[in-house]
Amino acid sequence: MANLVKLQLGKNGLTPEFIGNLKTIFANKGTERVRIGLLKSASRDKEQMKLWAEKLIGELGENYTFLIIGYTIVLRKWRKARVPSKV
Repeated sequence: MANLVKLQLGKNGLTPEFIGNLKTIFANKGTERVRIGLLKSASRDKEQMKLWAEKLIGELGENYTFLIIGYTIVLRKWRKARVPSKV
């Protein structure tokens, strides 16, 4: 089973540094899944979470999908390109 990495998204939202860090985690650690917890200081709006998840998928590429569970975004890297999930 691959490593599971947990990150937190705070009041700064999706910054280029956060996205770069995420790309590095997927590239260097051989990670398949990353859980991103949304802090209260960021937002508690489900629509905003969905927009952020879609933006992350757009930045990362076709081999990634997302799933929203509560106030957590779970990103998964696949070997082949997938159709993004609709939540």
